[in-house]
Amino acid sequence: MRSALVVLASFAGGLALLFLVLEQRPGGGWRALDVAVGALACLALLLRRRAPVAIGLVLAAAAAGCATAGVANYVALFAVARTRRIELAFAVAFADVAGALGFWLLYPANSELSLTVVVNTAIALAVVAWGALHQKQQDLVAVYRDRAARIERERELRAEQLQLAERARIARDMHDSVAHYMSLIALYAGGLEVAGANAKDVGGTATTIRTTATKALDELRTVIGVLRDGTLAVPQKTPHERTVRGLVDEARQAGQLVVAHLDDEALRAANPATEEAYRLVQEGLTNARKHAAGSLVTVRVRRDGPDLLVTVTNPVDPNAPTLPGGGAGLLGLAERVTALGGTVEHDLIGRGDGGAGEFRMHGRVPYR
Repeated sequence: MRSALVVLASFAGGLALLFLVLEQRPGGGWRALDVAVGALACLALLLRRRAPVAIGLVLAAAAAGCATAGVANYVALFAVARTRRIELAFAVAFADVAGALGFWLLYPANSELSLTVVVNTAIALAVVAWGALHQKQQDLVAVYRDRAARIERERELRAEQLQLAERARIARDMHDSVAHYMSLIALYAGGLEVAGANAKDVGGTATTIRTTATKALDELRTVIGVLRDGTLAVPQKTPHERTVRGLVDEARQAGQLVVAHLDDEALRAANPATEEAYRLVQEGLTNARKHAAGSLVTVRVRRDGPDLLVTVTNPVDPNAPTLPGGGAGLLGLAERVTALGGTVEHDLIGRGDGGAGEFRMHGRVPYR
């Protein structure tokens, strides 16, 4: 459609130029031939993008004897100027000026030859400059579009990476919470096994097991629902629901032996360090239930200058039954604490010949 409009506009301009020529050149038995040649020249513009230089030279030659082609040849020159070959554009411009000179010699007009040369040279140079600048502008637009597309792709890639990182965080949180509840259930079940079927507290313990299992399922439903709808925004529990002392009390109710030395004032503050202290203690208690069931667990949380120190220790008996664990909890915990500028260490100290010793997990989190 655009090319057809260019052809029609060039033909209309050529006809207008022909009428101007007829005013200065009486007679005109050649008018029909001029119009026919001019029409063919304008149709040739449809090929200007495939062979711009060839079409430009052909139309320059046509304009030397055809007034109706006097606009089409400059349209072709514009196409040559857009090829980024400025030397070819000047060559075709020279051919256009030569064609105008030839037309003046074939059909002398009232104007001076020098004026004809100057005017056509100015027009040709203006068309070359216009075409070159237009192409430069198009190139810049293409560069900016490519840059915008690249930035958008990078933004999408960063968003995907953040989404993957958030999914990994959610998976770690789910692991910590579910492992915590599952280890409590195992501890309660162990208590039932020891107490026997006729114990008075069997009903209460069974209720506690059911409640704990329900909490674990609720955690799973929340995370699965978040992953399904794609929001990746897990509802955060309030500080009152996530307290270190609450973890300790919960463990004691399940029958775990826990001695806690807690800096309640430091833990009450709304601080990222208190959140990680909660996770450190949660992981420490969970590991003790998995690998040292029935042993005494010692939990210490205190301020040390700009840091919050968390230490969880428990004896290790190589002959004691253990629950399966993949080690993902400690790894994810270390990643979170490291991201805050802290450290997490865990080791087995005082190990004897029989493999017994004490497992210690120690975390240092910047208290901001």
